[in-house]
Amino acid sequence: MAKPQKNSKKEAPKKENQNAELLKNMPPEMQEKMKALKAKLDNFTKKIVEKFEAYIMGVALLPPEQPKTEEEKKNFDPEKINALVLIDDSDSKKMSKEELHAKITHIVKNIAKEIDGKLNIEVMLGSELKESCYDGKEEILQMIAMAAPVYDPSDMLAAIKISEVHKRMVIKKFEKYIISYVAAGSLFRGEKSNDIDVYVIIDDTDVKKMARAELKDKLRAIIIGMGMEASKITGVKKQFHVQTYILTDFWDNIKDANPVIFTLLRDGVPLYDRGVFMPWKLLLQMGRIKPSPEAIDMGLDIGEKLVQRAKQKLLSVLGEDLYYAVLNPAQAALMLYGIPPPTPKETIKLLNDIFVKKEKLLEKKYVDILEKIRTAYKNIEHGKVTEVTGKEIDDLLKGAEDYLKRIKELFKQIEERTEKESILDVYDTCLRITRDLLAEKGIDKVPDAKLDALFKEKLIEEEKIPAKFLRILKDIEKAKKDFEMGKLSKQEVNKVKKDARLFIKVLVEHMQRKKSLELERTKVRFKYGKKVGELIILEDLAFIVKDLEDRDEMLKADITKEGGLDNIKPSSLEELEKHISKIRITKKAFVRERLFEDLRTLVGEDVEILLG
Repeated sequence: MAKPQKNSKKEAPKKENQNAELLKNMPPEMQEKMKALKAKLDNFTKKIVEKFEAYIMGVALLPPEQPKTEEEKKNFDPEKINALVLIDDSDSKKMSKEELHAKITHIVKNIAKEIDGKLNIEVMLGSELKESCYDGKEEILQMIAMAAPVYDPSDMLAAIKISEVHKRMVIKKFEKYIISYVAAGSLFRGEKSNDIDVYVIIDDTDVKKMARAELKDKLRAIIIGMGMEASKITGVKKQFHVQTYILTDFWDNIKDANPVIFTLLRDGVPLYDRGVFMPWKLLLQMGRIKPSPEAIDMGLDIGEKLVQRAKQKLLSVLGEDLYYAVLNPAQAALMLYGIPPPTPKETIKLLNDIFVKKEKLLEKKYVDILEKIRTAYKNIEHGKVTEVTGKEIDDLLKGAEDYLKRIKELFKQIEERTEKESILDVYDTCLRITRDLLAEKGIDKVPDAKLDALFKEKLIEEEKIPAKFLRILKDIEKAKKDFEMGKLSKQEVNKVKKDARLFIKVLVEHMQRKKSLELERTKVRFKYGKKVGELIILEDLAFIVKDLEDRDEMLKADITKEGGLDNIKPSSLEELEKHISKIRITKKAFVRERLFEDLRTLVGEDVEILLG
């Protein structure tokens, strides 16, 4: 059972407020009586905690005893105050449990007698409470559930109270379907815990009207809902977690050596059991429940797969996240300077040529960081690197953070340099990007008068670009006119430039995503032997990667009128990227039979086309 928690004092003001609220609603005579009772119990609790703080798990006011026999009725004292003191004996080493119980009981009862002779104290060890649960003595749990906690540093009394209320609700609703209701988790192992965990095992062996999965889902939803209701009824603030298992799944989990189920059998305390949970628990203690060979093999296999997945995640961090985290800001800086969106390889060269050599705004080491991360990305993409270590990721991550911090400063430097420049540059850049996007949709040479309407129709309504960017475009157009008339203030210039940066950034990213998706539609993957290749069709030109494991070996070919491949010659990824940046990608690529014939000639007869 759980040890006392130091933070229990923080909850005291809340409980006092709740008690004060309850007292207000009572008759004056009852209020006085309850205040006196509370004072006695508080005094009693304070003294026994001072004496046995490490051992006191909880103190609770028990409901009055109801006399049943004639003899009990004669001796019944309505003024008697019944209270429970719960003792933690989990690490009792100096004396036996019996000696500990006897010693504490003797001292506690003497303290109670000094305060008020009507104080009737029942002392219970934590191990006794557990044993009563193992033996199915539910009346003890019901008694604690009806009690009013006075001191509950471990939250054990609260856990029993909410669990017992919830259990009664569940059993009343589902009766024969509930096999076991088990309390588990850190709190019931005697450890500090921030939540209360219970497990409900449901009998599904005679279910005929619905599928087992459906039964599980339906009962689970209702039972969890009852858990929320129990929290409200009892006022217990700790998180109350309810797990449900159907019997067949529970048995499968035992056979498969599910660690959660083994832990539940080992540490769980049954608050209700129809003769299923305790036999399993005893069999586990006797060593009679053992994982199957298949379960052991599966556990080993899962470990290997998870390690492999972790390695793949590290690769994806470097191969996707870090690369684009440093590439996109560099492209944005170049666009802010007034250069159209460059290809990834061109970005590095332009960053160095313009900001390092020409403008002398940036140190060379930051270009080197971008180059280093791009090289790592390419090595992964080409299959030259199949594993990376956490240290390598940390080093590159640190470099990326320094790089991003410096690029932000570069943005400010660029803004300062261009502060005196005409707003016309901003206007021209935004309109050029807008026209580039419209050109991608086949609309060329758009007059200024129609630009706003086409932007709304083709990009906002069809491409789902947020409507606010039409407003920004109109503001930029208005700013240009105001600037020419000398009506634009410095603050207005700054606002227009800020909006323009956002406009450029969003539209460029949209263009890149769109082009990337359209490029995927032009790819045809094929398999021959043990190798997988790729064919990229761009208008009247095709790029061929004979082996995706080695992208350095790339070919290009002209596409003939008959749809075949002609004039095949060596090419490179750089040439492919350059070609993609210059052309408008066709949305649909049609493949003719002649192309397959030429592909067989190139790589062999046993060519298979991969779908999906």
